[in-house]
Amino acid sequence: MSLSEWAGGHVFKIVHGNNLVYNTCWEDPRLDHQALNLTADDTVLVITSAGCNALDYALAGPKKVLAVDMNPRQNALLDLKIASIRSLEYEDFFAMFGRGRLAGAGKIYDQKLRGALGDSSRRYWDRWIEFFDPKNHRPFYFRGTCGTFALLINMYINRVAKLRPRINELLECRTVAQQQEIYDRHFRERFWSKSMRFAMRRDTILSLLGVPQAQRFQIETQYPGGISQFVQDCVESVFARLPLNDNYFWRVYMTGSYSPDCCPNYLTPDGFQKLRGGLVDRVETHTDSVEGFLTKSTQPISRFVLLDHMDWLSTRRLPLLAREWQAILGRAASHSRLLWRSAGLRTDFVDQTEVVVNGQKRRVGELLSYDRSLAEQLHAQCRVHTYGSFHIADLAA
Repeated sequence: MSLSEWAGGHVFKIVHGNNLVYNTCWEDPRLDHQALNLTADDTVLVITSAGCNALDYALAGPKKVLAVDMNPRQNALLDLKIASIRSLEYEDFFAMFGRGRLAGAGKIYDQKLRGALGDSSRRYWDRWIEFFDPKNHRPFYFRGTCGTFALLINMYINRVAKLRPRINELLECRTVAQQQEIYDRHFRERFWSKSMRFAMRRDTILSLLGVPQAQRFQIETQYPGGISQFVQDCVESVFARLPLNDNYFWRVYMTGSYSPDCCPNYLTPDGFQKLRGGLVDRVETHTDSVEGFLTKSTQPISRFVLLDHMDWLSTRRLPLLAREWQAILGRAASHSRLLWRSAGLRTDFVDQTEVVVNGQKRRVGELLSYDRSLAEQLHAQCRVHTYGSFHIADLAA
């Protein structure tokens, strides 16, 4: 291992070791619903992240949504959302998780939410419920490591590039043609300065976004122009080629809040009422690795949403990836479907992973049937647009 590799990995561990990383999900559930075709018979396993998509899947009415994450702070956030759905009125709920600021957050937490949390989540929010306090200068969506990155980008936009009026114009555009004109004439040259391009290649900055070295390596080796060009192309796609009017992913990081007409489904009045009416009771949180949870579980799972975490295991941790796939095979129901994303354009390392089936070694790729056409079609529509590829696969019967 080179010194730079060691330093980059060390920075990543420091940034992620004791922090809430994701304060909102950075995967588009609109695509997932089309790929998963959820029914009342499905049990879904999803890596928790910020819990937004676990709640979104619950709105489709599956039997159960199992939110699994190794980071207890991510589960604490979903636990707080679940407690708030059960105990708060919609106006307070939207203020808290839509605007990221709730007047009297500490008092409301003590009176209505704290008692509904488990020990681990309670300990976390006893200390950090102030994230939602309007008296603080930062709203919730500028908290956590990804939120800190969003805050830094906003500082750059406001104070260095002086592009805040253009950001506001972009967010109000009704057509892609309007977005393209603003981006081409006013945004591209001023935003993509030498200092910004330099920052997008730094491990410290990428660590704030939850990008480990393995993902950076994939992009650097597979994408023309490397990671700096990849990020620039992603931003250009979002702001100049895809509709922004319903892109709540980028709105929240450009403004620090959602708006009532541009927010995740769980934050809409209809979504909130459906979850409160009983669907939220189908969501469970589990602090564990995917392998650890599946090894302990006894219930069959028909839908797996693995986000991009297999990228993290794609270099020096391939034995862990093999154990995870072995556990997936052990718990998968018949006709199981799996979704995952990757920073890379390909995930050959998944297909090459070896598992044991009926006493014989098999490669995972031999056990999967990919729907590449649907995956490519959906990937092109992704509102987040920060992944290199999207994968939909069924386990062979």
